[in-house]
Amino acid sequence: MPQSSVSVLMESNSAAPSCDCLAHVYGNAADQPERQRRYPTDMTDAEWSAIRPLLPVPGWLCGRGGRPEGYCYRQMLDAIRHLVDNGIKWRAMPADFPPWDRVYAFFRRWRENAQVKEFHDRLRGQVRERLGRDAEPTAAVIDSQSVKADAVVGADSRGFDGGKLINGRKRHVVVDTLGLLLGVMVTAADVGDRTAAQVLLEQVAGAHHLLALVWADGGYTGSLVEYCLAVLALVVSIVKRSDDHKGFVVLPKRWIVERLFAHLMRSRRLVRDFERRTTSAEAMVYWSMILLMTRRLARPHPQRG
Repeated sequence: MPQSSVSVLMESNSAAPSCDCLAHVYGNAADQPERQRRYPTDMTDAEWSAIRPLLPVPGWLCGRGGRPEGYCYRQMLDAIRHLVDNGIKWRAMPADFPPWDRVYAFFRRWRENAQVKEFHDRLRGQVRERLGRDAEPTAAVIDSQSVKADAVVGADSRGFDGGKLINGRKRHVVVDTLGLLLGVMVTAADVGDRTAAQVLLEQVAGAHHLLALVWADGGYTGSLVEYCLAVLALVVSIVKRSDDHKGFVVLPKRWIVERLFAHLMRSRRLVRDFERRTTSAEAMVYWSMILLMTRRLARPHPQRG
């Protein structure tokens, strides 16, 4: 995936901006007051320095039109991280952040232009390389999670999962062997795993050409295995629970995706589905993983003997 180019040939509107984000250097964010960082979700300087080169370049900076940003990128990212981690409403955004409607407009623009996924994928590549892996994975794990839906979720994207006895939505995810997200699709809870997996695996296989093996549970047996092998050149390996085992058993490979679900449940905005659109629900999952990966990138490199 091509890296974002922040060395755009434009005149800076501030000789010595207080922040080095694109909105401060090339936009109008210098006109806004500074904000003191006080919440646990606020990025540290180490996090910001790690992710700033990976931020997508906005259209107005590339000559595609639009108004230059009027608010600091770092403040916008901190505001969305605060919302996702604490589960607040948009209108309940703390007063020291930019106005809530401006933060939501930023979130919506990144969602509709797929910039949140672009930013997330660049972070994932950096995390994989830091851990000594190739940026592109060759194996993955697929699973789904049903969650209750809030009253704002319409009947067109809501369903009843008879197996989990949950009225709401279902998150279908594909993760690599490190537990990092490769793709997510949110559907009504009554959509079958195999039906959603066929669409999701097509998207993931198209974005990750080296992917060759996908582990799954018994809910993905049947025609999906033959379809993936014939059409997508993917081997779907079913990891089944032995009939001899009783009680809780950690199954090979499947625990990796369960760890991802456990992380999502720590983001209060994702404990229940509060989003009117499924695209917003998917974006919230990406933002939760962005929060996780930025913290990993800011950690000191492990010392190798």
